[in-house]
Amino acid sequence: MEERIRASFARQGAMEMLGAELTRISHKLVEIELPFHQKLTQQHGFLHAGVISAALDTACSYAAYTVLEPDASLLTIEFKVNMMSPGRGERFLFRGEITKPGSTIIVADGRGYAIGDGPAKLIASMTSTLMVIRGRQDIRE
Repeated sequence: MEERIRASFARQGAMEMLGAELTRISHKLVEIELPFHQKLTQQHGFLHAGVISAALDTACSYAAYTVLEPDASLLTIEFKVNMMSPGRGERFLFRGEITKPGSTIIVADGRGYAIGDGPAKLIASMTSTLMVIRGRQDIRE
């Protein structure tokens, strides 16, 4: 399972472009870290909400892969993001955790944290719904 997730993550051009790194994989949980870079900010210098959403979506999706059978894949069908605090930090941690595993639909929750001086600060949360895909040659991992 871990090898499958790492190989799939390595094929994600978007995560590579952002400089994201897969840092933790365990049953029902995945973490992705991202260093601060000016190119990823919005006009006020905070980490852009689109970057935060993309990283949380990816963390939630790979958390879902930890409970998925090897011949199936996933697609995100819906998510809701709450921005709670400006994305200000030296690094960012995005954690996806499975809330409800299922054979057709999986629900995951994500949390994004800014890391800098002092304790990590919660900057965003996500609830994600993923659809399990089987038997589609054009959609794998």
